[in-house]
Amino acid sequence: MTDISDWAGLRAPGSGAALRPEGPHALCEPDGRRWPVVDGIPFLRLGREALAADALARLDAGDRAGALALLLADQDDWWTGPPANPADLARLVAEAGTLSLRDAMGLLGFGRVGDYFAHRWSDPTYLAGLSLIEAHGGAAASAFELACGIGHYGREFIRRGVAYTGADVVFAKLWLARHWVAGPGARLVCFDAAAPWPVASGSFDLVLCQDAFYFLDPKPEILGRLRGLLAAAGLLAVGHVHNREVENHSAGRAVTAAELARLFPDGLFYDDAELTRALVEGHVPVPGAPEALRGVEAFAVAAGPGRGAPGSLAGGYAMPPPGAAPRPNPLYGDDGALRFPSERYASEYGGLATYPPRFAPSPDDASRAAAIRCRALVDLPERW
Repeated sequence: MTDISDWAGLRAPGSGAALRPEGPHALCEPDGRRWPVVDGIPFLRLGREALAADALARLDAGDRAGALALLLADQDDWWTGPPANPADLARLVAEAGTLSLRDAMGLLGFGRVGDYFAHRWSDPTYLAGLSLIEAHGGAAASAFELACGIGHYGREFIRRGVAYTGADVVFAKLWLARHWVAGPGARLVCFDAAAPWPVASGSFDLVLCQDAFYFLDPKPEILGRLRGLLAAAGLLAVGHVHNREVENHSAGRAVTAAELARLFPDGLFYDDAELTRALVEGHVPVPGAPEALRGVEAFAVAAGPGRGAPGSLAGGYAMPPPGAAPRPNPLYGDDGALRFPSERYASEYGGLATYPPRFAPSPDDASRAAAIRCRALVDLPERW
């Protein structure tokens, strides 16, 4: 797990002052203001000063469980569900070592967001992100992800030896990433994208924001900060940005093709669905001019000094690393027919699914590879 000393060099989200480790569970500003760190994850949210102070008081008193429960209850401003039940959070903290990922999300009260995370490994928008990364930045040695959620992409980076830093505004998601998905090798930090960022600039081969950019404002400022994290030959990958001109399930602040083109003058633009097809079929994804993409549901963009032309998707992130053990997609029932977890999930993802409506595993190598590509077979975490 990331040691607190690894966070030397972070900057305070308000003052911009350098943070230094102070003891096992705090980062400290020069004026003495402190921020909590639990399980190697700094909590640096502006507007949550009282919560940070309460968590620190519990940590100082030796009550890690109490501090963790406080931070796990915090949510983002888009959250519309009920608050997590304190008794459920206490159970989650006490039994984290034995619970499944789905059990943990249930105790957090994630609802349909939990369905989304539980099945994201076969979500067509997730495959589009893998395709964008592989086509343009598959050889990256270091990566930063904004709005990383529970660490789906981080898991893939870490298993391939990429030094990974993930950031999200919701501490609970990062904590799930730490213990169930990305693991102890991930550097994870909780902060608000709209506030000054604590992460050092100019150091990442790959900077990504997948299936979240449409939520974020102010977009020009946030995009500038993403670009500021790029190394000299770095790639910026921004995927599944919802199109405001097309009816879709966007709950955020979607954009038009023209707006996206202004934000990314150096961008190579894709229909998100083309990226998904490319990964499933193993062909090089075909970009398009922004004006030609006005009718697509969602856009993706590759930009930055290291962008280059799209490359082959023959292997890389399309397939699991050696030693993985893909299993039938859990959306299939015992009879091999699809069972979606909710009507909302079926409406949002069912029509876009790359996996067939019925599936029976085959020992044939070619059939198995095709089943992995379309995600009829899925490489899930051990404690899924």
